[in-house]
Amino acid sequence: MSEKPQAAPSAAASAPRFEKLSAVKGMNDILPPESAQWEWLEDKVRQLMARHAYRNIRTPIVEPTPLFVRGLGEVTDIVEKEMYSFEDKLNGEALTLRPENTAGVVRAVAEHSMLYDGGKRLYYMGPMFRHERPQRGRYRQFHQIGAEALGFPGAEVDAELILLANALWQELGLKDVRLELNSLGQPAERKAHRAALIAHFEQHEALLDEDARRRLHSNPLRILDTKNPAMREVVESAPRLIDFLGEASLAHFNTVRGILDACGVAYTINPRLVRGMDYYNLTVFEFITESLGSQGTICGGGRYDYLIEQIGGKAAPAVGWALGVERVLELLREQAPAQAPAPDAYAIVPDAAALPVVLKTLVQLRALGVSVQMHAGAAESWGSMKSQFKKADASGARHALIFGGDELARGEVTVKSLRDGAGAQQARALGDLPQWAITLQSQN
Repeated sequence: MSEKPQAAPSAAASAPRFEKLSAVKGMNDILPPESAQWEWLEDKVRQLMARHAYRNIRTPIVEPTPLFVRGLGEVTDIVEKEMYSFEDKLNGEALTLRPENTAGVVRAVAEHSMLYDGGKRLYYMGPMFRHERPQRGRYRQFHQIGAEALGFPGAEVDAELILLANALWQELGLKDVRLELNSLGQPAERKAHRAALIAHFEQHEALLDEDARRRLHSNPLRILDTKNPAMREVVESAPRLIDFLGEASLAHFNTVRGILDACGVAYTINPRLVRGMDYYNLTVFEFITESLGSQGTICGGGRYDYLIEQIGGKAAPAVGWALGVERVLELLREQAPAQAPAPDAYAIVPDAAALPVVLKTLVQLRALGVSVQMHAGAAESWGSMKSQFKKADASGARHALIFGGDELARGEVTVKSLRDGAGAQQARALGDLPQWAITLQSQN
């Protein structure tokens, strides 16, 4: 008896099996409908920036590592622990994924001599990268929106930027946000304060944690920003920088305060507020919420008059802020869940043979500003009218456009209401698109 021939293995059975890949931990996909809220926020920001005459700037995600080492400070947490740095395999250049964007904006302004004809007001949006433990409101790839005013020495621009951020909270309807304010003075004043800080902490060195001891002589100001509750008392009793400010620094700070008072913006002076980067001087500020736990700072910034010269540009004053997009959106989600925008209409196509006419019509409607979702599917399982209407209803569209054979033979499409309860419908001539396209939009 001859053996029964073995069936050839199917293509699916012989195909290699690939391991499922996932995103890098702490670097998240932004999917619909959540992405619609991102777009909404970005649109609000663009409109607000335009009203304040701030112009968009876009800098590379990868920058030379020395830009951040020189600009942020060698003993900051970002430079010491959090930067994604690597060596370019082609030329050995040290490169870093940007952990923040102020340094990049300043580099671009200096490199392209943007201040040759006066100060510039700029804003940016985009991803930043820090290698830290992901937690609520803090991710390895996160997004910031920032505003920078370069070439302006006056305290009124500090106040303008604070008012700009405050206007955004009002525009977004955020109420649980408070402003904290401080002045870091000028280098000579900080030097005197630094010496007093070191003397104070040396007297209480036994109470300092390992991180504070390491910073005691390299960057004692950062000890004031500790989150260690065991050090709270020794930090609270430390000398205050505001007590070392000279007349000019105090006048600058009081001008900022006077403008905020005149505009009715409430704030608290926090003498321990120092921010995380070394480049700040004079005004520093943070907008804080109690709704996000330990990650309560949603926006922070201040003046950085020496950074441009520090990275090789011509000396010029500057001030700016950056906000955390994920943190702001989390606050917004507590007020209103994300919703995907619904199309104006959904195209019902009983017969796939009609698709050329349907697509021609949809191209014209979309050019007139109507958003339309078209039914699609495999030819062998195109879908019944009933299933197409279910999809139309699920899309959220207010109208269905029915491209039936009888309608098309008459040069028409049936427009059916999906949201008024009565299901009213009427025939519309394909040759009269502009008129009923407006009707579709005005009712949406």
